[in-house]
Amino acid sequence: MDKRPIGVFDSGLGGLTVVKEIIKLLPYENIIYLGDTARVPYGTRGVETIRKFSEENVKFLLKKNVKCIVIACHTSSAVAGKFLKDEFKKIPIFDVVSSVLNGLDDYKGKIGIIGTRALVRSGVYLKFKNIVQKACPLFVSFIEEGEIKGDLIDRLAEKYLRKIKVEKLVLACTHYPIIERIIQRQVGKKAQLINPGVALANDLKKHLEKENFLNGSKSNGKREFFVTDLNDRFIQVAEMFLGEKLDGRIEKVSIDKI
Repeated sequence: MDKRPIGVFDSGLGGLTVVKEIIKLLPYENIIYLGDTARVPYGTRGVETIRKFSEENVKFLLKKNVKCIVIACHTSSAVAGKFLKDEFKKIPIFDVVSSVLNGLDDYKGKIGIIGTRALVRSGVYLKFKNIVQKACPLFVSFIEEGEIKGDLIDRLAEKYLRKIKVEKLVLACTHYPIIERIIQRQVGKKAQLINPGVALANDLKKHLEKENFLNGSKSNGKREFFVTDLNDRFIQVAEMFLGEKLDGRIEKVSIDKI
């Protein structure tokens, strides 16, 4: 039994879709979330910058006495995941990319990957031989502006996805589950969409059970949310991703304290 919180970070607020999946499986766990909203997006940054920001995020969460860390950001997972695990060996670190790779390890069919330019550029999914990758950078802007249904997002999805014919499609950006139905419509009903947040939540639960690290409480866990920049729009976007009202539970923390 371990009542310490689970630490989760993302480059922005999209990682709350991962938190949502963790809460579904582990409702009694305490969670501390950090969204680096002052420096988002990571997907357009260079490798060293992404590693630096990611390392700072981990150090912030360690100060909160977390029992494990979740890298909810696909770009950080792909570019800095191994680096962070080597750098911070004393704490378990989970990332969305590894959960997908492990889950598809023996799969031989055609796989599609959609994500940021940095995610695609990293080549982290190239272990699969039968693969199609596509950067879809404008999805993030559209989703954060609330353009999650209607002609504009439909036309953008068609532009990005009309030529992708796969058996499984990995939503390799935390924003994309918000427009899952639109993506499904473009790639066809036969393509299985994979939400890495679901895979990660399952891996996390197995680990906590195996190591006897579950909270042990019978009441819902405490959730704390920190961001490096905050405005009213961020709150609306955060509630869309998490699927619940935050009611003032988001706290701004200065970058110099990260």
